[in-house]
Amino acid sequence: MIYGARFVIIIAFVLCPMALLRAEDKEPFAVIELGAATERSIQEGTYGVGPSASVEFPVIKDWLEIETGISPLFRPGQTEWQADLLFKKPFTINEHVEFMIGAGPQLSYATAGGGTKIAGEIALEWMVWPSKDRKFGWFVEPTYSYSFSKGHEQSLGVTTGLTIAIP
Repeated sequence: MIYGARFVIIIAFVLCPMALLRAEDKEPFAVIELGAATERSIQEGTYGVGPSASVEFPVIKDWLEIETGISPLFRPGQTEWQADLLFKKPFTINEHVEFMIGAGPQLSYATAGGGTKIAGEIALEWMVWPSKDRKFGWFVEPTYSYSFSKGHEQSLGVTTGLTIAIP
């Protein structure tokens, strides 16, 4: 799905000027999250699994972070491409653990007659940074999504993987 990749690139270029503001703060400009995603439809009970990639930008320190990501979810006979844009409120638990709650739109396209769907997504995220410099870590992000398209599909998902800070 080329449109999802374009979406991620456009968001990155829109938020790039923020790097200049963050330079004196020593906070990372962005955090890249690479991992695996799984999702289960509540109505149908079907599962999808696949890789996931996202970029998270701090916009207002300790108040707002924006995450945009994309993931293909593979099911028997079907692939569903998902792209989302989440607005998150971060909470620092301690120097090694950060928690975020967020919500935003999700766009998905499913092959084999699934079509395009627009949904709302709610996410909780825990980020664990093993060292104080917060260069590398890992994350766990459970999600709930509700489709506004025909059928109003609801699903639960979990994404987990590696976080990499971009200075």
